Amino acid sequence: MNGEAIDQEGVIRELSAPLYQCKGWMKLVGVMSILGGALYALTLIGIVIAWLPIWVGILLFQSAGAIELAYQSGDRNTMARSLAKLKTYFVIMGVLTLVGIVITILAFVFGFLGAILSTLEIANA
Repeated sequence: MNGEAIDQEGVIRELSAPLYQCKGWMKLVGVMSILGGALYALTLIGIVIAWLPIWVGILLFQSAGAIELAYQSGDRNTMARSLAKLKTYFVIMGVLTLVGIVITILAFVFGFLGAILSTLEIANA
């Protein structure tokens, strides 16, 4: 039984090694996201969406801390917690990216329609 526990710790260390090696970058991106959210909160419109970058920054920071613990202790539950937070981060960022793409497409469509309508009005005048 003790051999299985040692083997499991080795497997957890091996699987968590890539994330453990980039934990510093995860923390940096998390802090920068939190700071960006704080800057958004300084504007009138930005205060509505400022919680999103702050939330994803906290998720990244917590994931980096948990993966560090998982690597050092070989604890399976801590690694699962870290990966769950990382999953939430990617889901949020994926949804935000899709929303951004849709808004950009709509802006181009409305800009194009506005340009066409203004040229038609100039031609009719």
